[in-house]
Amino acid sequence: MTNISSIPSHMAATPSIDSQTTAEARWSFPVPRTGFVGQWDRFIGPGATRAEIWLILGASVFGGVLPLFYALSYAPGWSIIQLIVAVCIGLDLWGGVVANATSTTKRWYHRAGQGFVQHLLFVCAHILHIALLVWLFRSLDWYFAGVIGGYLLITTLLILKAPLYLRRPLALLVSCGALILNSDVVSPTSGLEWFVPVLFLKLIIGHIVPEEPYLSTE
Repeated sequence: MTNISSIPSHMAATPSIDSQTTAEARWSFPVPRTGFVGQWDRFIGPGATRAEIWLILGASVFGGVLPLFYALSYAPGWSIIQLIVAVCIGLDLWGGVVANATSTTKRWYHRAGQGFVQHLLFVCAHILHIALLVWLFRSLDWYFAGVIGGYLLITTLLILKAPLYLRRPLALLVSCGALILNSDVVSPTSGLEWFVPVLFLKLIIGHIVPEEPYLSTE
């Protein structure tokens, strides 16, 4: 057995990480701009880098194209309303997964004044996504809404009340549970099979778990 006291102090205190993970974290942010670009700043956070913006926009476009591809290939009977709603949900969820993982958005949505109530309201707003899915794509399957919506709210409360150091592992655990619910308790939605996993990635893992926002090298 290795004697811990025999390990040089610099080796014992320094984790094995690459040089980029030693970047400085910054919680301060610039003042949001005015006008239309100011609305964008308040949506994803002010000071986003070009790389972050392109990643967010790219993910949003991908999420919007997915239901379009499905509708044209497998569901020509979808109505215009169904198509519009599916595209909007795709844009929001896929773009939101990436946005909520960026340093800029983490910095903005976990700034001073953003606490339990604000994060809970952010998650609650996405119950509308579930309601639209049930109404337009699942023939008013309220069992799906109760299972997924209820699980989303319960796990949100659990994570928000958990100690900070446990929130990320808990978020990953309950998101795994969402995958099981989606496949074994309810059935995935045709054409939107990604809905539940991406919803939990955006909200549970992405939005409500605070992480250090690192400075950009741009």
